Amino acid sequence: MPTGRDYDVVVFGATGFTGELTAQYLARNAPARLRWALAGRNRDKLEAVRLRLAAIDPVLAEMDLLIADVNDEDSVRAVAEATRVVVTTVGPYITYGDALVGACAAAGTDYVDLTGEPEFVDQTWLRHHSRAVESGARLVHCCGFDSIPYDLGVHLTVQHLPEGAPIKVEGFVQAGGTFSGGTFHSAITAFGRMRSAARLAARRRKEESRPSGRKVRGVPMRPTREDSLGLWGLPAPTVDPQVVLRSARALERYGPEFTYGHYIGFKRLPAMVGLAGGVGALFAMAQLPPVRDWLLGRVSPGDGPSAEKRERSWFRARFIGVGGGKRVLTEVSGGDPGYEETAKMLAESALCLAFDSLPASSGQVTTAVAMGDALTERLIKAGIRFDVTEA
Repeated sequence: MPTGRDYDVVVFGATGFTGELTAQYLARNAPARLRWALAGRNRDKLEAVRLRLAAIDPVLAEMDLLIADVNDEDSVRAVAEATRVVVTTVGPYITYGDALVGACAAAGTDYVDLTGEPEFVDQTWLRHHSRAVESGARLVHCCGFDSIPYDLGVHLTVQHLPEGAPIKVEGFVQAGGTFSGGTFHSAITAFGRMRSAARLAARRRKEESRPSGRKVRGVPMRPTREDSLGLWGLPAPTVDPQVVLRSARALERYGPEFTYGHYIGFKRLPAMVGLAGGVGALFAMAQLPPVRDWLLGRVSPGDGPSAEKRERSWFRARFIGVGGGKRVLTEVSGGDPGYEETAKMLAESALCLAFDSLPASSGQVTTAVAMGDALTERLIKAGIRFDVTEA
């Protein structure tokens, strides 16, 4: 961890919906010793956020504001070199994220984001992983609802199964909530870039080494039924299973043979069919640039649901793990997944990197590899439940 920096944490994109929620969480929950600042391109908007944070903690009325634009590499570099950890909520990341993550890799600065974009994650590995290994920077993507509940949920499940045996885990996620404008923009952008994403993924597979003497793989992508949970499972071709499998490749504790399946869980089959059809329609529409632009114009990236709607939102992810003659059920659950809990996960990830004693790691790493049990303990203290029972 670099020393002699002005700040422990900088929140980049603090004027956005999730960025401000993350800053609010830090204002309420960060230790008094935290030295932190807000970064963004618009001083007036940053000052407005700072004023609202001062209503939570009057000390923050004097907190520093850093003016930086993702299109201005010098300003982004200055932010990266001023802090130990950068938290960024500026997406879509494939459009706006590369300069900042590259600056952090060069400066030896730890980096966390909440991307759910596989293309951006692969691009980061190809462009910046080696430099981050050299500098000691930890580049940790997917530190929100994508993909902490699954990465840490599976990590905890594995630890309750015998060592040295083949392990199979299947995860089923259910949630009730509303997506932000930023999440919608990221999803539609990703749908329209599937070909370029596939090319980057193929390049990464070709260049990235795999574990020797161990097998790690995902299950075939087809619907399933899990009677013990009373759920139908629709395979989720998101970044989440990719993150879990990368943790499994990096950590020998996942056993000599590890298999993972990731599903959206439905109580009723018609609901599963309806969602699959809706997502398929959006995917098809996003392939046509004029239609894609029309979709993106319907929602502003800074939009988000009201506090009342967030209060009613929830998530639950359940993981059935089998190995060495033992079967366990892990449940990770919490409140509003897209905002309140994502802001909590993102902020606690930054605090964990800044202050906790962690295993040595560098380069692009997952939450399980970089933070593991320390982050799980933080999130439990923050109100997210991690429950394990023998099934």
